Amino acid sequence: MSMIERARAVAPALAAADAEGAKLGRLTGEAVAALESTGVLRALQPARWGGGEVHLAEYAETVIEIGRASASAGWVASVVGVHPWQIALFPEETQKEIWGEDPARRIASSYTPTGKIEKVDGGYRVSGRWSFSSGSGICDGVILGGIAGRRELNGTEYPDFTSVILDAGDYRIEETWNVAGLRGTGSNDIVVDDVFVPGHRGQSHVYYTHGLGTPLPGQELNDGPLYRAPWAVTFNLIIAAGALGACLGFYDQWVSETRGRRTNYGQLLREEPGVQNHLAEAAWQLDAAVLKVKRAADELMEHAERGEIPSLEQRAFWRWDIARSANAALDAVQALMRVSSGRSAFIDHPLQAKFQDAVAAGSHAFLFDDPLAKAWGGRHLGAEKLAEVHL
Repeated sequence: MSMIERARAVAPALAAADAEGAKLGRLTGEAVAALESTGVLRALQPARWGGGEVHLAEYAETVIEIGRASASAGWVASVVGVHPWQIALFPEETQKEIWGEDPARRIASSYTPTGKIEKVDGGYRVSGRWSFSSGSGICDGVILGGIAGRRELNGTEYPDFTSVILDAGDYRIEETWNVAGLRGTGSNDIVVDDVFVPGHRGQSHVYYTHGLGTPLPGQELNDGPLYRAPWAVTFNLIIAAGALGACLGFYDQWVSETRGRRTNYGQLLREEPGVQNHLAEAAWQLDAAVLKVKRAADELMEHAERGEIPSLEQRAFWRWDIARSANAALDAVQALMRVSSGRSAFIDHPLQAKFQDAVAAGSHAFLFDDPLAKAWGGRHLGAEKLAEVHL
């Protein structure tokens, strides 16, 4: 059975646990067990550590299927599931510390650069608060991102956005996740009180964007094409997959509801031409969005398999195309919601939770497509002033 087939097999269990997870503000134990059974949380881990090392398209499609059943489970699968991929870029010493005793160890993250990461002798001093750490309650480590001064590479100086990896004992989780959508993700705050992180547990994103021609320590060990994909595009891809799953979950619920729903005048809503038109347009947008995300995954892997370094313009286009696809999917959801009748506005209406999940997923910073449009459009036209985004 493939990973995608396993995801479809556990979809009923994930759907059944979704409402309870929303009440708890985290995934239920049953939902976590279902995720584990699919293999998605280790799908991007190197095979030499027992991971799947799968194609990015297979990973994205699996996340979409999970999110279709439970948006919160799909979101956690996407975010927590991508971290083994990033850890694989770190030195062997780091990988052994993380996976040596337990290769199935789960790591959360927050790349919101609100905390402080300071370079010091031998490593970094880390302190402050990081928000939106999805799935942090089911993990025993975290990747935190922030600006650690500036870094020079090939004669150019850049803001040094850096990721550092902390063990569970080096931070605390504060339960702040009181939201309308994706309630079951448990995306709480991470608080760190002046902790030293050794140098081998930190990695500069300057190398991810501007140093793709020079292998990172982990890429020399994990030399499969998966680990040559650019970080920002890969992360954008998995976030979009989580959002698409949420949007398709709403779509499924809407279709199920609308087939049997009647208007206040007793007419079947499915007989209304306007409703039919909205459905057709939404289905087209959702299908196009999924196809574009899969295409981006295929192209990413094809570049990596050929050993080609994608240009900044190509990476900007991928990011724009992926984010715009996720936004088009959310547009489809909002269009369907407009023809769902006033009753769908009630908090306990079945569509409301699905709608809020889709809106919450679509609000992720990596899916804000305005700067990405400028980042690609400017490069394609040869403009001198370019939008600053992670590429």
